[in-house]
Amino acid sequence: MKAQEIRELTEDELNKTETELKEEIFNLRIQIATQQTTNVSRIRNLKRDLARVHTIKKEKGLN
Repeated sequence: MKAQEIRELTEDELNKTETELKEEIFNLRIQIATQQTTNVSRIRNLKRDLARVHTIKKEKGLN
């Protein structure tokens, strides 16, 4: 997800995206722990997307 795409989201959409990313990171961690997936690099990308969402929220003053 690009930063420009995130900037175009509304406050509600940002909150929803943040929640979805957190859930996806959690689920991926569980899958890695139980060896159901080997796609470890996906977690890195999700964390970066989550950081982008947090940054945009701070820029907009939504925290």
